[in-house]
Amino acid sequence: MFLKNKYSTNYKKLIMGVFIFCLLSTMLQAQPNTMISHTENSQLIRDLSGVKWTMKMMLPGEGVKMGLPQLPPEDIETLVWNYAKVPGDVYTDLWKAGVIEDPYFGRNSVKAQWVQQYEWWYAHQFHVSEPVDNKVVKIVFEGVDYACDVWLNGHYLGRHEGAFSGFSFDVTNYLRVSKKRLSSTNMLMIKLDPPPRVNALVAGKKTPWFGDYWRDLVPFGIIRPVKMISTGKVRFDDVYANTSINKDNSADVSLELTVENTESSAKNMNFVASLEGKNFSSKVKTVTFSALVEPGIHKVTHNIHLDNPKLWWPWDMGKPNLYKARISLKEGKFNQDFKEITFGIREVTSKWNPGFKKDVDVSFPRSTYINGKFHFIRSACWGGPPDIFVGRTSIEEYKTLIQLAKDANMNNIRIFGWHPPEIPEFYQYCDEMGITVWQDMIPLGTGNIPDKEEELAEIFNEGVRVVKERRNHPSLIMMEGGEEMLLRTRDAKFGREFLERLGDSLQAYVDLPYVPDSPLTCEVSQEAGFKPKEAVHALRYFYDMGSFLHEDWLKTMEFPIVPEFAITSVPSIESLKKFIPEDELWTPGLSWGHHWADLVRLRMQNWDVFGDEKIGSLEEFVNASQDTQGIIFQNGIEYFRRQKPSLSGIALCHFITYWPDMKWGIVDNYQEPKRSYDFVKKAYQPLLINLSFEKRRWSKNEAFKGELWVVNDLFEDFKNCQASIIFKDNHGKLLKEETFKIGTVKANSAKKFETISADVLKQVDEKVLVELKLVNKKGEILSENDYFFLIGDQKEATKMFQKMRDERRVLETEFGYGNYYRFFDEFTGGKTYDSGVNVPRARDYGN
Repeated sequence: MFLKNKYSTNYKKLIMGVFIFCLLSTMLQAQPNTMISHTENSQLIRDLSGVKWTMKMMLPGEGVKMGLPQLPPEDIETLVWNYAKVPGDVYTDLWKAGVIEDPYFGRNSVKAQWVQQYEWWYAHQFHVSEPVDNKVVKIVFEGVDYACDVWLNGHYLGRHEGAFSGFSFDVTNYLRVSKKRLSSTNMLMIKLDPPPRVNALVAGKKTPWFGDYWRDLVPFGIIRPVKMISTGKVRFDDVYANTSINKDNSADVSLELTVENTESSAKNMNFVASLEGKNFSSKVKTVTFSALVEPGIHKVTHNIHLDNPKLWWPWDMGKPNLYKARISLKEGKFNQDFKEITFGIREVTSKWNPGFKKDVDVSFPRSTYINGKFHFIRSACWGGPPDIFVGRTSIEEYKTLIQLAKDANMNNIRIFGWHPPEIPEFYQYCDEMGITVWQDMIPLGTGNIPDKEEELAEIFNEGVRVVKERRNHPSLIMMEGGEEMLLRTRDAKFGREFLERLGDSLQAYVDLPYVPDSPLTCEVSQEAGFKPKEAVHALRYFYDMGSFLHEDWLKTMEFPIVPEFAITSVPSIESLKKFIPEDELWTPGLSWGHHWADLVRLRMQNWDVFGDEKIGSLEEFVNASQDTQGIIFQNGIEYFRRQKPSLSGIALCHFITYWPDMKWGIVDNYQEPKRSYDFVKKAYQPLLINLSFEKRRWSKNEAFKGELWVVNDLFEDFKNCQASIIFKDNHGKLLKEETFKIGTVKANSAKKFETISADVLKQVDEKVLVELKLVNKKGEILSENDYFFLIGDQKEATKMFQKMRDERRVLETEFGYGNYYRFFDEFTGGKTYDSGVNVPRARDYGN
């Protein structure tokens, strides 16, 4: 019945004997795959997750009154409740049961709002057949969103609030243990409260369910596994491998072991710890030590020295070497508990960005160094989890998506404050693939927080629990406190003090760089004492669209780091058909607006890039929106990368999207990369040949001018290099080709190599294509890139774009940004709308 950890192959005979004993005399009712970990291990784990759960709806407060917690454990009444899955969520369980329609499709999420008015009861029956004498058995909840009460066999175990922190209950004295089926039956009952409705009251303890990501349907459920864990009376509460690198390149692994003694007297405990390579071959290093553990919870620390450690690196800087540590906790020869963890040896530091004055321009160093080397961050905001309804997500999706990020040449993923801390597998895959993680540790994507000290303490505690669960992952390299929090806070001084106290709480448990908020350049941030160049959220082009053509807008930004760079697009037609009703596909119907399609800005973006709104057909519009997103991202990424090392990192907004929407992601909710993905992959090449240019619209009567640059994020020199530039017309006809011997591209550099001037524009009518290539002495291609430029008048285009902006602003002033009714004449008084008779269509789409 218990699942177990991996065990040492050095004790085959002993293990075989113990394994046979487990088969004959398992502690709980028969369960496949029961094993022993390390040697003579007494820790047994049974995962209660799966599909053998049931659920029931009750009016708030009625479940207890009706006696649901007192259902006899062996009763079969719960068998006729709706079936459910853990981990999961209420909406997905109801959708699978046929109670609600798919909330992702059309505007069905509005129809499901009644769900959050009720409390939901989850029940699970299981059997225990072997005695638990001299054991401590706990039921461990890794995560419940948001508030719950728990009973076992009618015994009230307790209550928990907070979506991100795990919790547990000692159930040793409440288990029903018997060799007989009926009397060995146990009933676990969980009551989920109706979810919160005011985010400010649960800030940092629940994912915000608003902003331009989602409509007002609050997710909730048992979102992470539920396990039953048996140990001896002295047990591990936490194990942390705190690593440091010494000047002689040796390393120390300080094992910080939090140990709980549940008995009333002190115990002299022996510890056996072994270290070895997890993804590389190494000798096993084993140490033993002892400590007197008083009753209660205490920390035991022991240092292990490694003369020649293999360090963990991001994939573009080295190998992501991982170690595993296995620790047994023994009383005499009896093993009371066991833990196995994976960790990496790496050192993260930060330095001031050159070109920005400390305490004048900036308050914080924003350049990240891994093991003493500059880590230029090529990132995107994660935008996850893969589904806001976690019951729709699989572990396999995480591996696929993180591999897609690496394939796009990203070396970092940013989890920002509108989205939750991720599950262990997310960090595991980042560890293994060499992707670093830049994270707001808890979601504070709001300017409003409680003002009572006891409520603030709950937020700090939630943050501490989150960081403790994730601190063994070497991929975690940078922490932030808030996300646009000071954009909205009512009291700047109070907001700053809160974020600084949060940082103190987090850094007490892990030695990582911390920044209070992002971007810290708003009016309130300045009032709070932050400096004018802290960082930039590169969002103004989108939200104030029409004020600048995108290449002119980019020139306004010189900051040390870009935590957000946002451009929007539409998923592919195949994906659209999965969540937009057929009769609303084209021209766009109301479901487009419900899924956050900004039907004005999408057309304007297309016009900026192509000189055409591209609304001739659904296919033309979709493809153009994705190409537009990709081209603006490419041009922006390259502009920012040329500022290296003054600028030290870029995070696009976003990589994925947690429901099927028409907004930020370059990979849609069905794990399908958009066309924009390939532009980002190209612009994020670690070794990148690129073109700096003044404008994208050129007169036929002028020469094209630009600069040839190479950016190298790798720690390798490339010698005897040659660059070429090719100009073609829009039919592919060659206009001009030029080659340059540029010599050595130095490691970790960004350099202009040539000034380009080409008198070719008089030979084209619509646009000119430019191709770049970087090769080495052998003729091997090191980097390729390409662009197109329009024939037109930059100043006249700017005036036209600003006119479109003015028309957009009139509409938004009347209806507000989030109100998608503004796109439809039927809802603005321009046409009559007969519900169920006609389908509203977005204006200005050729209809």
